[in-house]
Amino acid sequence: MARMRQAKQAIRQALEDPLWRSRLDTIVEGGQTSVGPLFSLLLLDPLMRHKAALALGLTVASIARHEAEKGRNVVRRYMWHLSEESGNIGWGIPEAFAETLVASPLLCREFHKILITYVIDLGREDNFCDNDLLRRSCYWACGRFAEARPELCGGWRPWLLRGLEDCDVICRGMAAWALSRLPRDLMDVPHLRRLAQAGHEDLCLLFDGQKLYEKSVRQLALDALA
Repeated sequence: MARMRQAKQAIRQALEDPLWRSRLDTIVEGGQTSVGPLFSLLLLDPLMRHKAALALGLTVASIARHEAEKGRNVVRRYMWHLSEESGNIGWGIPEAFAETLVASPLLCREFHKILITYVIDLGREDNFCDNDLLRRSCYWACGRFAEARPELCGGWRPWLLRGLEDCDVICRGMAAWALSRLPRDLMDVPHLRRLAQAGHEDLCLLFDGQKLYEKSVRQLALDALA
């Protein structure tokens, strides 16, 4: 337990460093010993959550290159945390899931179809995330993956378009951002224009790989149109 606390403290200090990206290799080299501390850091503030998710994705990808089953087990752990049966909220898990799939070709090939299911509401037993706050992260995760691997997201567009009418206004903005990561399609225009004209000024929190920034739902719809 003391070793776990020490590892967590060391990793947290590395991610709080202004040059934190230069410290990622050291975290990744920790392999399996870095996984537990990084999971615990997902529960902290939004910036640390994203940094820890990025570090965790790179770490799991490294593990999977040498021991594929151990990498798969971490992804299964993500899936468990996002399931109702776990009893967890799953803070930071969608971000970590996306970063892992982006970093690992093997895990991407095997698990990428699952990521979109967290925003698909079929009205019956499914993977849909019914926690509005966590679902915002699910849309961000979809956008992060689509940005890196758009060729694998061809079937995602209808579900992201449906997200533009999510019951949570912030989710609508996050869905617009995710949609803008896909190749442009003129069929998106009426849906995005309708969202832009609704004038929602609620702010969405986004991560650009280095820092957090905010944009209104309306502006994200306009950006997607542009």
